[in-house]
Amino acid sequence: MAEEFPRLEWDQEFVFPDPATADEEGLVGAGGNLSPGMLLSAYRQGLFPWFTRRGHPYWFSPDPRFVLEPEHLHLSESLRKILKKKVFRVSFDNAFEHVMQGCSSTARRGQGGTWISKDYFSAYGELHQLGFAHSVEVWAGSSATEPSGETLVGGLYGVHLGKVFCGESMFSRVANASKVGFATLIPWLAREFGVRLVDCQQKTDYLGSFGAHEVPRENFLRQLKTLVEVPGPRAKWSAPTILD
Repeated sequence: MAEEFPRLEWDQEFVFPDPATADEEGLVGAGGNLSPGMLLSAYRQGLFPWFTRRGHPYWFSPDPRFVLEPEHLHLSESLRKILKKKVFRVSFDNAFEHVMQGCSSTARRGQGGTWISKDYFSAYGELHQLGFAHSVEVWAGSSATEPSGETLVGGLYGVHLGKVFCGESMFSRVANASKVGFATLIPWLAREFGVRLVDCQQKTDYLGSFGAHEVPRENFLRQLKTLVEVPGPRAKWSAPTILD
């Protein structure tokens, strides 16, 4: 008889309400917690937490969904020139907490505050330690090839499951910093892990300029179910290889 091992918290499956029951804003429900098991179950089922009130996370699954297929990534000519000049240095998983702090402290149009509370720092920090959540850091200094004296000027973080990357938030302290991070990440994900879908969650002109587009929620969920079933590595990401 095969030995049975207890399931770890992050390996447990929590069943959420059907996303089809969401309201017009995509809200499916509130409650539960931000434990690894509940967070990962939500992502696998096409939901994500947006904010917390009175200690309860609010779970969303908007319709339509904003997504990007890596093969359709669009880079403007101006961004290609910046990438070629190597104005910035990009790293992965070197400053996860600092990236979250950057995303939390950056003012955003139409938002009076941040949804990235202390609970989110703790929850995604744990996902990072488990090898599911990852950060992209963009550095600037006297020279992008000489790290001494560099400053974190942009970045983003998200969750990687199988062949899907779920983007959570990004920030820039100087022009084009987060664009360079995003433009470096997406081709790398496709090459290294065969990622075929990037979940951008809600429509923004910023991500639309990269080729992200809206799809019906039903189509997104159908594709998600297949892609997250593909086993993916759980480990710290290595430094990105930049292709000319």
